[in-house]
Amino acid sequence: MSRTIRRHPTAAGALPTAGDIHSMFLIRHGQSEFNVAFAQTRTDPGIIDPGLTELGRAQALAAAAQLSDRGLLRLIASPYTRALQTASIIAEVLELPIEVQPVLGEHAFFTCDIGSPRSELQKRWPHLALDHVPEIWWPDTEVNEDGVTLRAAEFRAIATGFDDHSRIGVVSHWGFIRALTGHEVANCAIVEFDPGPGSAVCLTQSELARSEPA
Repeated sequence: MSRTIRRHPTAAGALPTAGDIHSMFLIRHGQSEFNVAFAQTRTDPGIIDPGLTELGRAQALAAAAQLSDRGLLRLIASPYTRALQTASIIAEVLELPIEVQPVLGEHAFFTCDIGSPRSELQKRWPHLALDHVPEIWWPDTEVNEDGVTLRAAEFRAIATGFDDHSRIGVVSHWGFIRALTGHEVANCAIVEFDPGPGSAVCLTQSELARSEPA
């Protein structure tokens, strides 16, 4: 199964291009086992909720280094394993708490977008608060862009109310970040995003034709 990369509407409306001093930092998760297999075959390898590769872990460490002087106070992360592993690495380096939010999950398109039940995640990350996360939290297959675009709009509305925009790192996914900002980003790319005007600028690689989704 392949996906054509093209420009889509975003939660902010028109494709945003400029950053702002009130921006938060969106971070795509590091390279996953799915990303490696999909890049080789361009078909769904059937890996449920994949974890990071060694390269993915190294990418997360590099992202932590890039964010080290940004004064972050907290991370918000998707419940997918690849996102939680990325967030955990960044959080350990920068000594940050992690909040888990299902709204940040990926566009449910591939097998890798089937998550792990909350009870399993709680065993693996016993220090994280997951009481607010449903046992089965990932979306059913989204046959169009509406699901992820609506979730991106929901998160943007929530984030607009934060009074600490510039102190938040958000660990999410290719499809969600694209829906929120219009940017198609590589693994562990960082996007500066102001939820008020919807402005966004990628601080690393963006708009890559070979970026692997999910």
